Amino acid sequence: MSDLIASLASITGLTLGLLLGVLWLFAAPASRGPRRWLAALLIVYLVATVHGLSRIASWPLRRGFHPFALSDAPPAPRAIVVLGAGARTVHGQTQKIGLLALGGASRVLEAERVFRLLDGPWIISSGGMPVGHDMIPESETMKRALVELGVPPDRILLESTSHVTRDEAVLTARMLHTLGVRSCIVVTSDLHMRRALAAFRHEGLDATPAVARDPLDSQSKWLSWLPTPQGMEYSQEVVHDYVGLAWYWFRGWT
Repeated sequence: MSDLIASLASITGLTLGLLLGVLWLFAAPASRGPRRWLAALLIVYLVATVHGLSRIASWPLRRGFHPFALSDAPPAPRAIVVLGAGARTVHGQTQKIGLLALGGASRVLEAERVFRLLDGPWIISSGGMPVGHDMIPESETMKRALVELGVPPDRILLESTSHVTRDEAVLTARMLHTLGVRSCIVVTSDLHMRRALAAFRHEGLDATPAVARDPLDSQSKWLSWLPTPQGMEYSQEVVHDYVGLAWYWFRGWT
């Protein structure tokens, strides 16, 4: 859901900016102001579509994290918590299927890797239902992907009601406490990790990061410096997590 909100905010911002510029141009056709406004808006959105530039801007969010290794593992008992990144439900005439976003697929792959590394602890698949009617919870879509990767279904628990990171932390903490588990490995993106760790630790858990690989790392390097739709999506995530960190700090959730 957070990805959808970020996308809507970006589209709304662009639409309002263009509308303001056009109305200003009609009101003052001889003025340079509206032309400068529209040119600046174009440059901002052009820059936002370049993944390489967004990676630079996101460095404060990503710094200090490294790929999870066995030496990073907290003491047992422990569990893996994989956080949702936005899923979609596609409806046919009689059936429906849940599809992971690129970020969600990357998190599932990392959760499976950590599962093998730690010899099969519990995995909690966390993520509620996308916006809409008759949708599949993201937790179930991720579970299906984990099972396809070879994780036994009886080692996966579902948290299917959360919609934001704090919900995931609160609800997952309750599940872990019921299992007698105080330590968890949180699997999410490097952009999201700082806020996620703060939220989980706020709930009294010993949370260790396992950063999922940026799915855009596998694309051709030169594409990282060209405008792409994926670059815009990444920029939305960067802004979302900067704002999210500030909001969580303001609310005392970290």
